[in-house]
Amino acid sequence: MAADRSALSLVLNSHVDVLDYVQVVCDQLCATAQLNEDAGHWVGVSVRESVVNAIRHGNKFDPAKHVHVDFAFVPADAPEFLEVAVRDEGEGFEAEEVADPLAPENLLKSSGRGIFFMRNFMDDVQLRKLPEGGMEVRMRKRLSAPAE
Repeated sequence: MAADRSALSLVLNSHVDVLDYVQVVCDQLCATAQLNEDAGHWVGVSVRESVVNAIRHGNKFDPAKHVHVDFAFVPADAPEFLEVAVRDEGEGFEAEEVADPLAPENLLKSSGRGIFFMRNFMDDVQLRKLPEGGMEVRMRKRLSAPAE
């Protein structure tokens, strides 16, 4: 762990039963970060969507594979961001190949919406195919400046 980060790491089974646990952890960290109710809700939606994608599309519900979720306040001494990284152990994909859920031909399809939500609810979202396999979604939410 780098010195400029205050972090919490989870290693989860590839089963949707873990979503409630992830939600509780995320909600607590959002409260600790003093995000308002709306911002905390949308961070939670983004984290849940990324974990669901990792379980379903990345690990394909394989019980031998795990989902790794890292939460960090960056920088640790005076946090400006809540950063969340979600990694799966699947094959990965090319992010630019994900269909636009707003395109007329995709409006009735359920796929592609999770990444769309993440990009709209978080301040920064990066998707990358890992060289060792799998995908990583790294999201940041800017924290409000403390009241003076």
